[in-house]
Amino acid sequence: MSCCGPSAELALATTDPHIADEELLLASRMVGDGIRQTDLSVPSIHCGGCIQKIESALDALPRVEQARVNLSTKRVSIRWRDDKTPPPFIATLENIGYHAHLNDPDADAKDQTLTELIRALAVSGFAASNIMGFSIAIWVGAEPETRIMFHWISALIACPALIYSGHVFFQSAWRALRHGQTNMDVPISIGVLLAFGMSLYETINHGVHAYFDASISLLFFLLIGRTLDYMMRERARTAVKGLARLASRGALVVQDDGTHAYLPVDDIQPGMTILLPAGERVPVDARVAQGQSEIDCALVTGESLPQAATAGSALSAGMLNLTGPLTIVATATAKNSFLAEMLRMMETAEAGRSVYRRIADRASRLYAPVVHLTALLTFIGWMIATGDVHRAITIAIAVLIITCPCALGLAVPMVQVVAARRLFENGIMIKDGSALERLAEIDTVVFDKTGTLTLDRLRLANAVDPDALKLAASMAAHSRHPYSRALATARQDRRLTPLVLSDISETPGAGLETHVDGATYRLGRADWALNSSQAHIPSSAGVVLARNGQLQATFSFESDLRPDVRRSIAEVSSQGCRVEIMSGDRDGPVRDLAVALGVSYRAGVSPVGKSQHIADLSAAGQRVLMVGDGLNDTPALAAAHASMAPASAADVSRSAADLVFLHDSLLAVPQAMTVARNANRLVRQNLLLAIGYNVIAVPIAILGHVTPLIAAVAMSGSSLVVIANALRLGGPRKDKHQPAPEPGAVASALSFQMKEAR
Repeated sequence: MSCCGPSAELALATTDPHIADEELLLASRMVGDGIRQTDLSVPSIHCGGCIQKIESALDALPRVEQARVNLSTKRVSIRWRDDKTPPPFIATLENIGYHAHLNDPDADAKDQTLTELIRALAVSGFAASNIMGFSIAIWVGAEPETRIMFHWISALIACPALIYSGHVFFQSAWRALRHGQTNMDVPISIGVLLAFGMSLYETINHGVHAYFDASISLLFFLLIGRTLDYMMRERARTAVKGLARLASRGALVVQDDGTHAYLPVDDIQPGMTILLPAGERVPVDARVAQGQSEIDCALVTGESLPQAATAGSALSAGMLNLTGPLTIVATATAKNSFLAEMLRMMETAEAGRSVYRRIADRASRLYAPVVHLTALLTFIGWMIATGDVHRAITIAIAVLIITCPCALGLAVPMVQVVAARRLFENGIMIKDGSALERLAEIDTVVFDKTGTLTLDRLRLANAVDPDALKLAASMAAHSRHPYSRALATARQDRRLTPLVLSDISETPGAGLETHVDGATYRLGRADWALNSSQAHIPSSAGVVLARNGQLQATFSFESDLRPDVRRSIAEVSSQGCRVEIMSGDRDGPVRDLAVALGVSYRAGVSPVGKSQHIADLSAAGQRVLMVGDGLNDTPALAAAHASMAPASAADVSRSAADLVFLHDSLLAVPQAMTVARNANRLVRQNLLLAIGYNVIAVPIAILGHVTPLIAAVAMSGSSLVVIANALRLGGPRKDKHQPAPEPGAVASALSFQMKEAR
């Protein structure tokens, strides 16, 4: 594929590339030890070759400590030693063919590249079909006058189509040549333009042969591959936008005079007092000053059960306040909060992953110079042998056309499209074509626990007297607490008739209280519901039911395992992969699950620890697949070689993951790995077919036995062979016992994808 794809010029910003040093200084920030960081937006970044060129050029500048390109955000982060005047970042990028401007995090202009590609594809397809009709009429024996007229009509159709559809390749090729470089679009452009020029020459001189159909059909086939490849690449989206959406926009702050004011989250400073109602997320890192509640930490720490929050408790930005209002005091600004740190880890992890070179990128690095040299030597050889310029140019054009990387351009995206369809049949959505290549290389699979191996919902784990369960569930019906929902589900499963209770009160962070027949019943935490003189307070009880302070029943809860967990892990292991669990949850639940599944585990791991563990495994040469769902898993998902998330995951996690599975069953993991490995095999077969075609066809073309028209037909035939081979993709068919994806999950995932695309 082309090093700098079709959108290199289509998505350029209109910003003046000559940015003053003062403006660069204002836009940069100190990161410690005299080091500044400057972020630049470079819209024309499109592949691993771009990354290598940009990083090499910037790293060579004086005082530049590090330059890292993020392919997802098309952004370059440069760390440089502060010395009043910044190095010439913009000019350096301009010199190697990349327009750049200061990164604006608020700028989210719609990318028009896909629309431009589809329009170019439609125009070339329309023109090719019409020109081919005139060519067929000529082939069957049109009269000379009719042939000349059809050639001129073909020229009139081909010229605007060539200008409009061909600019996708011409602009990229010209930019590369202008800076003394080459890419895959150079031989494409030369071959198409020479074929058109030769055809126009033949038409003007009333020649017998014209090759307008060859040049435009060539554009059509190449645009098919370019469009498919671009669609697969652009579905890989950064999670930074989702992370920003998760953060609160502001909070209600208590002013010095006692009044309340709603301030944007960026205006909140350490020491400010914030009123946090139930149901809202913590805006910045803070500690509790007053109040009592329970906090859902699952997205942040992976803790499966709500945690009590009282005066002095530390809260991280992104945690959800469940049951009662709290007064909290900010301990950090929004830029230094937990969410901000997560964002920085995400960017670092994505930048590391973007260095990965796709198979097509690797295969095409030497293709362009070899093609140019072959055509040039062919022209020189025929000039020496015959001295006929017309014949030498015709044969050289035939060589360029027959070696045109059309089959190579279709080899990868066609397999990816077929694989994406096969995955979707199994309830799996893929967002990035390169993820298939990375997934095929996996040798280690790391699972999160909460929300991944287990479902979000809790269930009653112990046997309870039906009368006690009936009363507890009837009380719990008046609360939205996760324990309450689990009790209600248990009552429904056991078909118990609920009681009608009218005198219900809830103490935030503690539990529920009611009065029945003169007795006081409490359902909630043991230290609140039971008398202090109670001899035994069960330490393992999630919730207790007490009558006048005396224990009546205990209720323990656990998360449901996802369907097919054991079978999934067995199939992953059978593919030669090591499996482990890594969770932020407490050691006890994680250990019990790991022992039951027969795998190793790590418990109580922070988001930083998860990302670091993935990095350590990668440094040891392992290719890691991370499967997780929480905000705390997001940096690890981005840092892993490949990643998956369930549709029930947080938006941020779904955005960071390469694949999203829509149903509850964890069989999606081995199914995706099987499809990826089959797809990888077919991609390599397609590349061999494309190379084998050239090995056979090029010598014939060099010997002068192939006209440009026959070359175009042969090139199209090789493309059809590649497409047919891609359709052979095999993989696990949908298990008839596997439940279909929930309509809500499908709708949610598709809605999320559409929202991200917008």
